[in-house]
Parts: sequence; structure tokens; C-alpha cells
Amino acid sequence: MLRQPTFIDGCRCATDACGTFIVMANTLTSILIHITFSTKNREPMIAADIRDELFQYMGGVCREMKCVLVHAGGVSDHVHLLISLDKTVCVSDLMMHVKRASSGWMKNSRPGQHLFAWQDGYFAFSVGHDDVERVRAYFDGQEEHHARVDFKTEMETFLKKYGVAFDPKYVWN
Repeated sequence: MLRQPTFIDGCRCATDACGTFIVMANTLTSILIHITFSTKNREPMIAADIRDELFQYMGGVCREMKCVLVHAGGVSDHVHLLISLDKTVCVSDLMMHVKRASSGWMKNSRPGQHLFAWQDGYFAFSVGHDDVERVRAYFDGQEEHHARVDFKTEMETFLKKYGVAFDPKYVWN
């Protein structure tokens, strides 16, 4: 019979009837999420020369929430983020913090950005570890990709690919 768990040196332990310490299992996860969202009304407000700084800032917000921004990409009207989600964080909380903080950062980044805003929602899709390099390449090729495909078509393709039911009249604000 195990006695009440206790923490010793950061490990959750219990003792058996003889008083022997038994290390109990930890919660271990590996959750990769591809998240994308656009600027409000898909306005082209993210200049190419500020994107790297924006992604670094977003990465800092992710780190504050114990998540890792693995890779990022985007164009003037939307971003794609590949995030390793911490076991204690839900996607909606992470997005609330990332979008709120980065919106404030963008508004103060340079003159003329004071009206910057993100769309209300976001799109999130799970990614397998075998697909990480393909996702990175996809993010890196956004400029070329969007010379042929607009954001709405891109997102509707993802929604269909991942089997997400949606009504187009409620997806775009």
C-alpha cells in the first residue's frame, strides 16, 4: 500500500508499507500545434522588415507561458506559428496572451501602426513530428505561396484537410 505522495527534490514520490520511496510517473507530453491568424480585416500591416522581430517577441511570450515557438512565418496580412505546447497550457490561453502582447508591441513598433489589430479568432491544427521540416519549409515559402493563393483559400484548404466543419459566413470577420 502506498502512502500519500510527497515531493522530494522536485520529484513526486510515495512510500510503500516498508517506508521505501517510490518515484511516481510524471506527465510527459509532446504537442505540436500549427497556429495561424490574420491581421484585422486582413490589412497588410506586417512589413517584411519587422517580421523577424515580431516573431522573436511572440517567441518570448510563448516562453513566458512555458511553450516553445519552434518556427514562424507569414506575410503582410497573417502569421503562421509552429508551437510546442506545454502540458499545462491550453491553446486559447496561449493565443490570448500572444495576440494581446504582440498587438501592443506592433502598435508601438513604428509610426503608423497605432491601429494595428489581429483578427478575433485563430486556426489551430495538430502537427506530427515527422511533418516538422515540411511545416518549416511551408512557413519559409509563404511569400511565393501567397503570390498564387490567398489567405481565405489557404485556410479553407487546411480546414478541409483536417476535417474541421465550418460555415464560411462565420469564419471570416
